Amino acid sequence: MQNINIGDVVTRKSYGSDILFKVVDKKEVDSTTNYILKGICYRLEADALESDLLLQPKNKISEYTRNMLVQADKKNIELKMAGRYKRHPIKYKNSLRQNFVTNCKILHVDGDDSYLKICIDQYKKNNLNAIGVYVPEKDQPSEILRLLKKYKPDILVLTGHDGVIKSKNGYNNISNYRTSKYFVDAVKVAREYEKNVDNLVIFAGACQSMYINIIKAGANFASSPLRVLIHALDPVFICQTVASAGVDRIVAPEEVIRSTITGEKGIGGIQTRGKRRYGYPLEP
Repeated sequence: MQNINIGDVVTRKSYGSDILFKVVDKKEVDSTTNYILKGICYRLEADALESDLLLQPKNKISEYTRNMLVQADKKNIELKMAGRYKRHPIKYKNSLRQNFVTNCKILHVDGDDSYLKICIDQYKKNNLNAIGVYVPEKDQPSEILRLLKKYKPDILVLTGHDGVIKSKNGYNNISNYRTSKYFVDAVKVAREYEKNVDNLVIFAGACQSMYINIIKAGANFASSPLRVLIHALDPVFICQTVASAGVDRIVAPEEVIRSTITGEKGIGGIQTRGKRRYGYPLEP
C-alpha cells in the first residue's frame, strides 16, 4: 500500500492521471484524510482522498516539468518571430548617436514559491525588469499595498493557485472558488492605490479563477473566462507583451491572449497602453 506524504508528487486516478500535483497539506474530515494538492505545471488547487492518488516516479516528474519549459521556449520563439514584443526604435539617419530604451518595472506576487522562481527566470531570459515576491493567496489583499509602495511597479501580477470547488453553489458564487476572493480583494486594493488602468497594469488569477469579478475589481487582464486551467507561465507572457509594446500603442486584448499558451479560454482582458519608451539621443 502506498504511503502519501506532504511533498510527494501524485496524480488523481479519477481524472485519468492527467495532471501532476504536489501534496501540500492534509486534513482530517469525518475520520477521512483529505489531501490538498497544487499543480506543478498548472496553477490549479484541488483536494482528493488517498485512494484516488497515485504516486509518481522521478523520471515522469522530470519529463512533465521539462515539457512545460519546452512549451514556454516554443512560445518565446513564436513571439520573437512574430515581432510582437521585439520593438525596434526609430532610426535617425546621419546621426552618430543611438536611441535608448527605458524598461518598466514588473512586480510579480505569487502564491507558489517554486512557480515564482520559474517565472523570474523567464523574465530574465527576455531582459525584463521583474521583482518576485512570494505571498500566499490569502495574504495578498493585506500585503499588496505595502509592496506597491515599496516597489512602485508599472505592471502588477497577482497569481498562485485556484480552482472551482465541486458543490451546488455553481460558477456564480465566489465562495465556490478556492482563492478567487483573495485575487479580487487584492486587485481592489491595488486599483485604489492607482486608479489609472494604464499607469498600473494588473493581471490577476490562476486556474479556473472567477474572471469577470477580477476584471470588475479593476484588473486589465485576468483568468479564466471558461474556467479552464492556465499554464504556470501565462502571467509572464502577458507581461512580456505589454512591457515590450511602445507607449504610443494600445495593445488589444486579442494580442495579449495570443501571446499566452492557454489562449482565450483561459485569459481575457481590456485594451491597455504599452509600457516601453524610447529615448534619443544616447549619451556618448
